[in-house]
Amino acid sequence: MNLETSQAISSGLDWAHPLVRDWFIGRFSTPTEPQLLGWPSILARETTLISAPTGSGKTLAAFLICIDRLVRKALNGELRDQIEVLYVSPLKALSNDIQKNLEVPLGEILELAGRRGILMPDIRTAVRTGDTLAQERRAMLSRPPHILVTTPESLYILLTAVKSREVLRTVEAVIVDEIHAVADDKRGAHLALSLERLDHLTGKALTRIGLSATQKPIELVARFLGGSARSDPVIVQIGHRRELDLAIEVPGSELGPVASNEMWGEIYDRIATLATQHRSTLIFVNTRRLAERVAHHLGERLGQAAVATHHGSLSRKLRLAAERKLKAGEIRALVATASLELGIDIGSVDLVCQIGSPRSISVGLQRIGRAGHWRGAVPKGRLFATTRDDLLECAALVRAIRQGDLDRIAIPGAPLDILAQQIVAMCAAEDWSEDQLFQTVRRAYPYGHLSRNDFDEIVEMLSEGIASKRGRYAAYLHRDRVNGMVRARRGSRLAAITSGGAIPENSLYTVVAQPEAIVVGTVDEDFAVESLAGDIMLLGNTSWRIRRVQAGSVLVEDAQGAPPNVPFWRGEAPSRTDELSAHIGELREQISKFVARASPDSGGRVAAVNWLKAECGLDDPGAEQIVEYIVAGRALLGAVPTQTTIIAERFFDESGGMQLVIHAPFGGRINKAWGLALRKRFCRAFNFELQAAATDNGLNISLSEQHSFPLGDVFHFLHPNSLKSVLEQAVLTSPLFTTRWRWDAGRALALLRFRGGKRVPPQIQRMRADDLLAAVFPEAQACQENIAGDIAISNHPLIREVMKDVLTEAMDIEGLERVLDGIASGGIRCLAVDTPQPSHFSHEILNANPYAYLDDAPLEERRARAVEMRRILPDAVLGEIGRLDPAAIAEVSDDAWPDVRDAEELHDTLLTLIAIPAGSMTVAEGSHGMVLKLQESLPVWDDFFSQLAEQHRATRNLLGRRRTYALVPPSLSRSRFRIAAPRFRIASLVAGRCASLSGNRLDPA
Repeated sequence: MNLETSQAISSGLDWAHPLVRDWFIGRFSTPTEPQLLGWPSILARETTLISAPTGSGKTLAAFLICIDRLVRKALNGELRDQIEVLYVSPLKALSNDIQKNLEVPLGEILELAGRRGILMPDIRTAVRTGDTLAQERRAMLSRPPHILVTTPESLYILLTAVKSREVLRTVEAVIVDEIHAVADDKRGAHLALSLERLDHLTGKALTRIGLSATQKPIELVARFLGGSARSDPVIVQIGHRRELDLAIEVPGSELGPVASNEMWGEIYDRIATLATQHRSTLIFVNTRRLAERVAHHLGERLGQAAVATHHGSLSRKLRLAAERKLKAGEIRALVATASLELGIDIGSVDLVCQIGSPRSISVGLQRIGRAGHWRGAVPKGRLFATTRDDLLECAALVRAIRQGDLDRIAIPGAPLDILAQQIVAMCAAEDWSEDQLFQTVRRAYPYGHLSRNDFDEIVEMLSEGIASKRGRYAAYLHRDRVNGMVRARRGSRLAAITSGGAIPENSLYTVVAQPEAIVVGTVDEDFAVESLAGDIMLLGNTSWRIRRVQAGSVLVEDAQGAPPNVPFWRGEAPSRTDELSAHIGELREQISKFVARASPDSGGRVAAVNWLKAECGLDDPGAEQIVEYIVAGRALLGAVPTQTTIIAERFFDESGGMQLVIHAPFGGRINKAWGLALRKRFCRAFNFELQAAATDNGLNISLSEQHSFPLGDVFHFLHPNSLKSVLEQAVLTSPLFTTRWRWDAGRALALLRFRGGKRVPPQIQRMRADDLLAAVFPEAQACQENIAGDIAISNHPLIREVMKDVLTEAMDIEGLERVLDGIASGGIRCLAVDTPQPSHFSHEILNANPYAYLDDAPLEERRARAVEMRRILPDAVLGEIGRLDPAAIAEVSDDAWPDVRDAEELHDTLLTLIAIPAGSMTVAEGSHGMVLKLQESLPVWDDFFSQLAEQHRATRNLLGRRRTYALVPPSLSRSRFRIAAPRFRIASLVAGRCASLSGNRLDPA
């Protein structure tokens, strides 16, 4: 045995060609654990799922065997111009990155062969995504690459178009990277059907290799990769726990429910400082608007040329330029959204900053893993909290990551809109028998339990279309019921290609730079419509002056750095995951246990601070603010809201109405369902539409004066057995339903994005969606005044799909049913508290963002904004909740006492007070301030009494047995007052409340 053979065996590379083996050993020395464990099953052409931490070499584990086979074919003269390896990535940026990274090993292996005097032809790669230029697409078809890198949407198009289908027939292996990013939504169902179509096209079960850094449960994801017809895949799982340098940064200013401009300035200053201390810094934010804003402010501190931005609304050219600059070290900081969070090798990034909680454990872990994305490196991440709840959530996130927890993946079952689209595409490519089509569809894991009845309904819808006054919608198939065959109608292929995909269509305007006519990116329709010529907007960290807004596009020119406005993009914010919500509940409960209620200033605070620093990556100011937040909130509510303790809080707002806040940290999906269902119950009980909002930590309903009920009853307004019917009726009139209908109808090709070669304008698309809804579900569009009782839900397959999406995707009806079951059984403790002012826990719920609203009232009309929130509770409230300050009672009494200046004002006073003593009166020492005010006023009012008596608008009556007289309105009878008790209190709404609280009674002398 020679030295080379010994090295090959010891390194696990005995299967590799000497060129591949020597290149690998020279470059990496030894394989990583995922590579050693993954190679045997890939060599055996078994379906394999590799789950390992970021930077562990799992991508090369999948590619190296494929490269080895291509090298052997090249050396044997068997390498033809055909695609043999297909790599599928959920992100365009990841696809571009992989293709560039493949060129390095392929180039070095070719160079090594040349040095050894071996003549080897090139192994070529290509990228096919939505950003690929037309000339590159044509070149790929005329001379196919050996390795094709693409996305799920582009794979679908390649399988549907005539010429591209032919170049896929030679594929031998499929690599699906970051599989967890698509498995839990409709993109995953779409991809699963495309993989089965690819198997059908090639005539064999292709080798499938799945890669991911974060997934739970791994068995479910493995079955998703393999499909329903294959044996269980081989799972290679390397623990996702990796050494991390992770900490939370807190601004110098004290955190509140909303981040102030001063606080944002401190965050920008700190990030700029960190960026100067590191070679390159990647900053993640949760929205495109915030990405533009942060990049702009960091550019003011670091220089515009040192900062770039990256998000999905930027053009391909700007995104690629930002990636290239970061890799080349030309910029210090890159601000990005989810567009860069997956396994992209973006150079030597040694610090990741996350502004605000990512609301998901897996997303947080994925983003932090972008730092130190090379073998042996320790990822370094800093989380920047912007509010008190955000600080608590970041702390829970760090604790969850350190404990090794992950978010659980749930794969949607048999989406019917995706099924309709893929059936059209499959039939456009070839004729199918219905039975064979059904069996092929069921081989995809999400459709493994698809019923034949659902399948037949979709085929019938696609063949018969949807009848409307304008004709038929979505009639794409000819159905031969005699022979059981389905064939495509004319135009089906074009509709499937131009309007296909699983990503929902949003209303966007294209931004075009003049005079070059270069596409810069996209902005939201509402922002474009509200903009005027001459306005300055920010996009891609560049100021643009708007020249003109026209149908579907905004024409701009370079504004030469003029101060800009930041554009906005409307959309649904992702809700916090169930696992992270559970960690937040545990963290709240643990802190409350540390600091006892009886002695909140004892050593428990110190212990809580030390525990938070050790468990959650906090410094002293951050830990102290969390403890103070929990203690202050508990002082007013009497307990801390967790997943086992729910608290209903009610208080008055500045408009005289009341605000109901239910503190329930279950996450936005459960709380949104709860809020909509409660709002529906209130609407039916009081015949009044209420404003409501739902956040990850609770829900808020704005009540008015007539909405009076025992607060504890709110927990029993809903029952698990009737919840679904109530929630279905609630969502029918909510924006959720119409939005999801438009999305699902578009995915099912019932609404086309293009007509006559042009994109359908957003407003026309909405009108057509309304017309289509009226055709399949007229009750949803009907005048509600003409509908008695509940609306009967249509049984149309698309309506069923929309309702399923609303109840299980946008909301979590099963999770809410579990909560209601826990309330009914006593497993969840329920507290009802009327408070003199909103608790600290309610502040962020009251200041919810517009995407949390459950009704269509705009921000400026929200009743929840008519609440005065104090930053620090008064000592009296913190010391003894419920006991009112006598000075406060006196102040309210003074404000409530009528200021009578003439007989007319006295008449108005009598209508409210009903009766008052006439003449002078004596009072006991220490009497209530209201009694003293009456004693002072009676002599002044005597002349006014006489005037009213002369006008017969008031009279004197004997009340009780005592010789005391009072003036009453003449409309009230004498007998009514004789029945009343001789001891009486003033009946003013406000003054009477104060008098009753103090226990004093007004008694005639």
